[in-house]
Amino acid sequence: MERADVGALVRSAVDGDAAAWKALVEGLSPLVWSVVRAHRLSDADGHEVCQTVWYRFAQHLGRIREPEKAASWLASTARHECLRTLRGLSRLTVTDDPRLLDRVSEEGSPEQSLLDSEEAAEQSERTRRLWQEFDRLGDRCRQLLRVLMASPPPSYQEASAALGVAVGSIGPLRQRCLRRLRARLDAQGMS
Repeated sequence: MERADVGALVRSAVDGDAAAWKALVEGLSPLVWSVVRAHRLSDADGHEVCQTVWYRFAQHLGRIREPEKAASWLASTARHECLRTLRGLSRLTVTDDPRLLDRVSEEGSPEQSLLDSEEAAEQSERTRRLWQEFDRLGDRCRQLLRVLMASPPPSYQEASAALGVAVGSIGPLRQRCLRRLRARLDAQGMS
């Protein structure tokens, strides 16, 4: 689909045009699926990612500043969802190996368990407050930092395409956003 066509369809969909929404889904689903296939997800996980991407697109439809770049937005979101799904899958290990299932616990002493749980609780609170301050940044900073936090991190060219920001502006914008976040954290006593 041409950018101008995508932009017109997005604007129509924002106004409630069901036919425009259907045309967007039909026209841009192959793009979303190409990203999913590139990450080699299972069919079930791929369908889940596609559903999530379109759901997020519907949620943000009225807030997309550059409707012509909706395809880039979808591709970037699909990539992030694929990576999130893959990270979740790496945490699960399915096994029927009795040696692993019957393994004796390797936990330390009760005192060490208490210290570990207190440390984990403190880290969890720091992380919660960090994300709370992150959510208070402007949309542009949150989008940029989320794109740059992806694993593996995208190139500046990929970030530029996903966000519609000039390649040369990404570094300075990133620095400004991180300075704002640092200032917010310092104000909360979290330096």
